[in-house]
Amino acid sequence: MFAIYKKEMRSYFINPIGYVFTGIFLVFASLICCYTTILSASYDTSSYFTLMIFALIVLIPLLTMRLFAEERKMRTEQLLLTAPVTLTGMVVGKFLAALTMFVGCVAVSCINFIPLYVIANAERGNTSYDTTHIGPVSSQIIGGLIGLILIGAAFIAIGTFISSMTENQLAAAVITISVIIVLVLVGVVSQFVDVYWVRAVLDWISVLSRFGNFGNGIFDFASLFYYASIAFIFLFLTVRIYEKRRWG
Repeated sequence: MFAIYKKEMRSYFINPIGYVFTGIFLVFASLICCYTTILSASYDTSSYFTLMIFALIVLIPLLTMRLFAEERKMRTEQLLLTAPVTLTGMVVGKFLAALTMFVGCVAVSCINFIPLYVIANAERGNTSYDTTHIGPVSSQIIGGLIGLILIGAAFIAIGTFISSMTENQLAAAVITISVIIVLVLVGVVSQFVDVYWVRAVLDWISVLSRFGNFGNGIFDFASLFYYASIAFIFLFLTVRIYEKRRWG
């Protein structure tokens, strides 16, 4: 698994995709942060993280579309299937490489939050740097970051599964975008549904609805389990696909 992980990490920086993803992610994060907090003179980051989730609709497919589709297109898939590594190790290695890229970009984007501490103090009429006023801001940021990473992990697993089903990277990206849009927007659609049980089901499916507690700085174990379950299910399905190909 570690060999697959190193190979994938290396490929992100040998090919342009790693630099393209990093650049676009950081530009998106900076613009969204500037619009939702700095220009608004607000330290409330809930809007920032909500918009970042929508940005992941486009960003995650950039990261995952090549994971397996490129192997099939370049006819190197058989080398993977005959390599001295388990299918689970192969899939998890690729998944962890994509997740590492994503988490790394999220970590770098945290630089955008530095001005919020100044704003948080200024809004309280405190011109000096006093960390006693930063608690609510910090908890909201930490909760939002944890939620964003969990959602990103779930989306990466979905993209990994879809990439394993085709050799066309563009098709993998488009299908991944479509699936992620459904998971995100069902929560928006539920607000316009009057039937209670239908609205409850849509909210249960929506990754956006489950993010609410994280965005408010509250750690939600039920949502953690939900996002982890999505990642596990799609990684499991990817392994099953390759088990069928190996013995088919």
